[in-house]
Amino acid sequence: MIKSGKDKKPLPPKPMEEMPHVKLGIDYKTWCDSQPHRNKWRYIRWSVLIFMNLLFVFSFWLDLSLLEGSLSGSRLFGFYLMDPFNSLQELFISAKTGHFVHLTTNFFIGITTIVIFYFLLGGRTFCSWLCPYHFLAELTEKLHNYLVKKKKIKEHKFNIGLRYVFWASFLLLAFFTTNLVFEDLNPVGIISRAIIYGPGLILLWVLALLLFEIVYSKRFWCRYVCPIGTTYTMIGKLSPLTIRFELDKCGYCRDCQTVCLVPHELWFVQRGKATQKVHYTGSDCTNCGLCIDTCAGEALKYVVKGFDKF
Repeated sequence: MIKSGKDKKPLPPKPMEEMPHVKLGIDYKTWCDSQPHRNKWRYIRWSVLIFMNLLFVFSFWLDLSLLEGSLSGSRLFGFYLMDPFNSLQELFISAKTGHFVHLTTNFFIGITTIVIFYFLLGGRTFCSWLCPYHFLAELTEKLHNYLVKKKKIKEHKFNIGLRYVFWASFLLLAFFTTNLVFEDLNPVGIISRAIIYGPGLILLWVLALLLFEIVYSKRFWCRYVCPIGTTYTMIGKLSPLTIRFELDKCGYCRDCQTVCLVPHELWFVQRGKATQKVHYTGSDCTNCGLCIDTCAGEALKYVVKGFDKF
């Protein structure tokens, strides 16, 4: 698969005459504001997310047996689907209790199906296209950014490697306690079950997380804690579906990195940072499409690696 190219020597910044707005004969600000498709992929993505979560609801309420369960584990037309991190916890617990031999064929079918599906779509596609907590965090992020802009609060960032500490810790907790400890704290499962079966006091935990992200560190749970997203990052290391960046079309405005949910994935859009003419986002990319929506030069687009040249 294609490497990121981050280890190579950076290319020299483009001279002014090669900037896209200069080629078009317009000023820089006009060019930056010229993207005609703003929010196209956001609305498509939100529509898919809302539809899939409501499908759980209607299937349960109308007893249709279309999509049963929740995002923690479900059946689609009777076909089992298992959350990968939940499955890892089950495997750790089974290793401790000696119940590994009792895990059913449906368990392994469920986890294998999901792993293959999100390998093909890009691991963290789940986060932006299906996860209900991600949807709420994306909305509350606007309030956080407003408060930062008004200098009411400060943005606090952490080392991205912190998520691997949480990932390993939750697995060890499952092993030593023989309980799905993470599932008691998992806002994805909590919200999913609340939507389907009705709300409970546990939603106060979700509200506390959102408030923390509003006033202290935006997307703290998704970026630094959530082991579900970390697992999908691992699955997506070699995913063929990704976002391609073309340096020739870039105007160094960095609007794409400003709206990006995982801005470190777009490191190459900064002036003088790109090491090759074409870059691809890595496995942390959620394929949300926000960068594509905002890019005036259309330097970013969805591609399938290996087929994007045809």
